[in-house]
Amino acid sequence: MKLYFAPMEGLTGYIYRNAHNAFFNNIDKYFSPFISTNQHLSIKAKDLKDILPENNAGLVLIPQLLSNNASDFVETAKQIQYLGYDELNLNLGCPSGTVVSKGKGSGFLAKTEELDRFLDAIYSKAVTKISVKTRLGKDNPEEFYRLMEIYNQYPIHELIIHPRIQKDFYKNKPKLEIFEKALSSSKNPVCYNGDIFKTKDYEELATRFPEVNTFMLGRGLLANPNLTGAIKENSKVEKALLKDFHDKLYHDYKAVLFGDRNVLFKMKGIWSYMIAIFADSERFSKKIKKTERLADYEAVVASLFRERDIVEDYEGSFFFKA
Repeated sequence: MKLYFAPMEGLTGYIYRNAHNAFFNNIDKYFSPFISTNQHLSIKAKDLKDILPENNAGLVLIPQLLSNNASDFVETAKQIQYLGYDELNLNLGCPSGTVVSKGKGSGFLAKTEELDRFLDAIYSKAVTKISVKTRLGKDNPEEFYRLMEIYNQYPIHELIIHPRIQKDFYKNKPKLEIFEKALSSSKNPVCYNGDIFKTKDYEELATRFPEVNTFMLGRGLLANPNLTGAIKENSKVEKALLKDFHDKLYHDYKAVLFGDRNVLFKMKGIWSYMIAIFADSERFSKKIKKTERLADYEAVVASLFRERDIVEDYEGSFFFKA
């Protein structure tokens, strides 16, 4: 059984990945937040820094590309392959309105003829293995039957399926009946992604789909960084270890970011998920959101760790609203 860490834009960059790997060394693959290809065939400096091998030593990283132009994808793939990567991931799942309006991410799923031509071009000229992260469609889950016909034509290294449509964002329940049909018809290896917040969620999915041995976790891992450890080893997240993880993450962000505001922006993003595993934490959540200086932030977080315990069976999905 393999467990992957899903990419979360603005949150799971190399600073976060390295801190997570240092304290919770149980991820089989990390995926980078998407790199958007462009006609200039250049990778933005911040995106390049995020995937540089020296910034990801000791972990398995799969760079993710967002594209609807085959030539741009292929040329960018060559640049990334030159860095030493032998696998890339194509993002066909992002539900963001700005991405979808450009016909990328899950917006590309509505253009099946264009998508088919795109996949034909990138697989015929592939310089690395290419996995695909997809949703069921843009407007209707029934769209996935046609998408599966397309996907089955190509040697997709792994097909990572998030069984929602674009319009769902992260609301509504994953369409597990559609995933089940896709699983039975796929000619490529399938990975499940979506709404794994607790070990119970994983166990229910593993029981229903015993043939699936690869799962991707995202929001649940941001809430409980030890969730994969709980799944693999039945280990509990210790508050002292979580504090050490937080402190490293905070220290490393301070080392590379300028000014209180930028550091706080990163840490508040992490806490918007991680606060969920603390008991009676609403008051602390509000205080963290209101902090404007690092000294105040440090005081609030110190109080949180001192005064609140970690909840073993926290309410997973309540905190994660689109």
